Amino acid sequence: MIAETVCSAVAAAGLGIAAVTAYRKRFLMAVRLTAYSLVPLGLVMTGAVEWAAETAFSPMAWAGFGVLGGAWLLFMTSRAVERRTGGTRKERKAARAAQREAVAPAASAPSLGAAPATRQAARPAAKPRKAEQGEDFSDIEAILKKHGI
Repeated sequence: MIAETVCSAVAAAGLGIAAVTAYRKRFLMAVRLTAYSLVPLGLVMTGAVEWAAETAFSPMAWAGFGVLGGAWLLFMTSRAVERRTGGTRKERKAARAAQREAVAPAASAPSLGAAPATRQAARPAAKPRKAEQGEDFSDIEAILKKHGI
């Protein structure tokens, strides 16, 4: 009841100040002040002020906020730990398996003495000439000539 009265008084005072501002020919500021002063009145009319007043003085509501805060804290802690350890249990297990597979178990002999056929296959193929690639730059040349380049 008191909160609604205070909000209504603040709205009335704000509207009075907006009227004085409009009288002084500062219409933009008057409109802005009118908008700000109607906010508390709208909150009273929707019942938001009554809900907030009931919530602020309710021990059950504060306990609920505490539970929500604790849940948020646990969630954020678990996210931080998950990021430091590298994901879920399945992801860590798959990463360990992939790490073991990365080392080739049969690669005991060095591969420097490979056969000549293997060496030739390992070389990259020679690049084909531009004429063989089929690149046609005639349209680009025409654009450049058109612009005088």
